[in-house]
Amino acid sequence: MSTIRLSPLDNVVTAVTPLEIGTEGAIQMIPRGHKMAAEAIAKGAPVRKYAQIIGYAAEDIAAGAHVHTHNLEFRNVDAKYEFGTNLHPVEPATQIDTFMGYRRATGRVGTRNYIAVLTSVNCSATAARLIAEHFTPEKLAAYPNVDGVVAFVHGTGCAMGGDSTGFELLQRVLWGYARNPNVGGVLMAGLGCETMQIDWLIEAYGLTPGPLFQTMNIQDVGGLRKTVELGIAQIEQMLPVVNDVSREPCPASELMVGLECGGSDAWSGITANPALGYACDLLVAQGGTGVLSETPEIYGAEHLLTARATTPEIGEKLLDLIKWWENYTERAGGSMDNNPSPGNKKGGLTTILEKSLGAAAKGGTTPLMGVYKYAEPVTAKGFTFMDSPGYDPASVTGMIASGCNLVCFTTGRGSAFGSKPSPCMKVATNTPMYVRLTEDMDVNAGRILSDGASIEEVGREIYQMWLRMASGEKTKSEAQGLGDYEFVPWQVGAVM
Repeated sequence: MSTIRLSPLDNVVTAVTPLEIGTEGAIQMIPRGHKMAAEAIAKGAPVRKYAQIIGYAAEDIAAGAHVHTHNLEFRNVDAKYEFGTNLHPVEPATQIDTFMGYRRATGRVGTRNYIAVLTSVNCSATAARLIAEHFTPEKLAAYPNVDGVVAFVHGTGCAMGGDSTGFELLQRVLWGYARNPNVGGVLMAGLGCETMQIDWLIEAYGLTPGPLFQTMNIQDVGGLRKTVELGIAQIEQMLPVVNDVSREPCPASELMVGLECGGSDAWSGITANPALGYACDLLVAQGGTGVLSETPEIYGAEHLLTARATTPEIGEKLLDLIKWWENYTERAGGSMDNNPSPGNKKGGLTTILEKSLGAAAKGGTTPLMGVYKYAEPVTAKGFTFMDSPGYDPASVTGMIASGCNLVCFTTGRGSAFGSKPSPCMKVATNTPMYVRLTEDMDVNAGRILSDGASIEEVGREIYQMWLRMASGEKTKSEAQGLGDYEFVPWQVGAVM
């Protein structure tokens, strides 16, 4: 098999192996993963892949010609939207799957047990890092049920409007991390004079200071050294309490998985993303929750999601997000087609429409049960959507703040991403990259092409690993210590 055609309606095929097209003196190379015209396509005519329009021919394209950025142009989406016309009822699983998790007093279940050092402002970032760095593996050896002490620091928190969108987003992120079920104890450190006042955050979100939720400001404590010493002392008092938990059997319905992709290539929408979508369907059948995000990366595929919305209101919420992003990029002088990235294009993706159609496959086939703001608590069970940018760290940060206790990340070009407090597993879209980055990849969905594995088979493999990692099995990113620097709240608005 040298090419693959994904639908009879497509007028392009994808090269499974590099192809030489033409005659001597006019040889054209089509790289692996790139598109080739399956028929002649007239200038201005739509180009179809996945039975959907991914762009328009910028010139006459001969049958067999390479189709990419040089002859395929993007146009803004002008779709007709339907709501609830493609609903596939979820068949409940015949048996209840379980994992060994930490059941919290709130009733929610954690897959990890961290102590988080959160910062209200960048000015307290160094203090937070010094506090967390004190708790080496040797110092934590006496507390085997504590996965670590992690500093979640960021570059903002001040010089922002107190009623701005950016301020609201940061508040939700900090509150969400403090409440994530993978966090057993919280120390929040500020400077004291910043816009993001800790007292305001506590009041706005009903947080209750106590033995497992401590706060402090550098200005009140008396400087950096004293703040670090106090922070270390407070966490030392927390450790025995946070450690006093045990894993217990919990149903898979308690899992909330963030569905992420990054460093995508042409195979993402053919192998890894559909397999992840199948795993999401298995989780939803158990009563669990999948959270899709990256709004700019469903652009052009949103009509497929609105057709799965259980109510018109849910579908309209998704379309409101799309409109916001169109206005946002226009105000900034950009285009929704600024994504794909150069690496995406080298991997065979051409327009955001093509990328989005593949990315949306991560959400499987079950009904869309809810649409949420960035870092807003996800309360619905089943398949859901959360607004976020397409930047991987910012997207995952929002999903963890929304309550995700696991993350699953597909990649075609390769990624060394990891996250805390919610562990991240990575799924390779193609076998050559999996072999090249084997220390970073947990599952090889490239077997669908290279070994003839089915999407369902790889999807089950992904789902089964969710149960194991939720029970404590380390992902490859965890084993390499990733996750301390990937906390990146989405920044929106002016810095004043």
